[in-house]
Amino acid sequence: MRAAAGRTALRAALRGRVATLRARLLLVAVLLLLVGLVVSDAVVLASLRGHLVDRVDSQVRTIALVSARLPLPLPATGTSPRTLPGAGPALLSNLDLIDAFALELVGPDGRPLGGVRVPGGPGGPSLPDLDTATVARRAATPFSVDDTAGGSRWRVLAVPYLGSTVALPGLPSAAAGAATPAGASVVVAASERGVEAAQDRLTTLCLMTGAALLAALGIAGWYAIRSQLRPLRRIETTAAAIAAGDLTRRVEAGGHPATEVGRLTVALNGMLAQLETAFAARTLANRRMRDFVADVSHELRTPLFAIHGSAQLYRMGALADPAELERTMHRIESESARLARLATDLLLLARLDAESGADAGDVVAALEPAPMDLRTLAAEARADVRALDPAREVRVTGPDGGEPGSAPVLGDEARLRQVAVNLVGNAVIHTPAGTPLRIGVGTVAGAAVWEIEDAGPGLRPQDVERIFDPFYRVDSSRSRAGGAGAGLGLAIVRALVTAHGGRVTVRSAPGAGTTMRVELPLLTDPPEDIPEDIPEDTPGQPA
Repeated sequence: MRAAAGRTALRAALRGRVATLRARLLLVAVLLLLVGLVVSDAVVLASLRGHLVDRVDSQVRTIALVSARLPLPLPATGTSPRTLPGAGPALLSNLDLIDAFALELVGPDGRPLGGVRVPGGPGGPSLPDLDTATVARRAATPFSVDDTAGGSRWRVLAVPYLGSTVALPGLPSAAAGAATPAGASVVVAASERGVEAAQDRLTTLCLMTGAALLAALGIAGWYAIRSQLRPLRRIETTAAAIAAGDLTRRVEAGGHPATEVGRLTVALNGMLAQLETAFAARTLANRRMRDFVADVSHELRTPLFAIHGSAQLYRMGALADPAELERTMHRIESESARLARLATDLLLLARLDAESGADAGDVVAALEPAPMDLRTLAAEARADVRALDPAREVRVTGPDGGEPGSAPVLGDEARLRQVAVNLVGNAVIHTPAGTPLRIGVGTVAGAAVWEIEDAGPGLRPQDVERIFDPFYRVDSSRSRAGGAGAGLGLAIVRALVTAHGGRVTVRSAPGAGTTMRVELPLLTDPPEDIPEDIPEDTPGQPA
């Protein structure tokens, strides 16, 4: 049980080690190197063996061709092969890679007639039947045979014999110069022990060199891969820090930007920047939503408390005086109207926000566009200012001054009038009483323009950037005087203008006043009967 558990733990540890990218890369590199070494060594060893065998064959062929033409000093037929007295060692010393060879004379039927082997001893080539036809068919081509004692193989070559035999001193033999049977053949065999020994030495050298090379390159590869993967470790560390909540972390530059790691670093840093921006935007949106809910709660609570208190007074009979009752009912009516305006603004903004995700055609279809001239809105805006603050100086001019001009557009007049009312109300509420205003109308760069400019205190740059955001107010206090709303008016203005295919911009600086400009697509071929109201005051002059 313990042994099995130990083996299981070992296999799990090995799998865990190999599971790392560094170990897998190193394993793949070592395996590829091992395969390369095995293939290259096999090719080298095979090539070497072929070369050495060719050299042996060349020497065997030389001995066979010479022996086929000379008188052979052979023992008598039937005697065991013997070492040539005195000549064997000298002959071997002149041969390369051959440490033993055998020479045999065979008859036309393949029966051995006699032979010698240098040196003698057990074993020898296991020769097949080599009759005259077989020798002719082999066409003096060397071939390999096994050893009779199970030793090294032999290279054999058989050629027709053209000479005659002679007797060896001290050995029983045929008569000197006896005629050799017609069709006899000379068979020369050389041992492959020298080839195998050279091949074994080279194999051992290849194994030792390959093992050392694998070990050295494995260690070097481990450190090289570790160095190359260091940028990935930094990416891992950065990702862990971001997962822990640190969205400001970035991946350190690793490698040239043109490399894979460099491109990955740039892409990850870009993605992290977008994530940080998205999370910051979400946090800001949540904070604005909380502020908006608090503002709406306050806006709703104030008129509701007023209506509830007035109803309580009436129920308790505290409004017996008709004049007091009239004032109370008027208050209830005004607070109810205030609630209705707030609800209307909220519903309109929600609808426009929902339509902003639809196609432009769907948004325009939700409006009721018709040809109109923005000079109508200029005249109505001047009348609204007079009604809100009769002491103000109001001028109607062209955009950025000059004379007012025609500005035909295709728009929903009711919605565009709401845009003008919101902008006029915003200018009146957020500037001191009596501050001069200028209303501009005309065309600029192929667009219809309607703008309102005040000489008030102006806006800070951070306020200019967010003035059209929903729920944003320059004054963050909930105690707003003069009828300031919950920060929905300018958001509604931008949504309505965008729905008409236009844009609204603001130009302001502290102490330099504020200009709100609405730009709409110009109606290039307006009908002649577009209703328009020309300001009755002289253009450019105060009303």
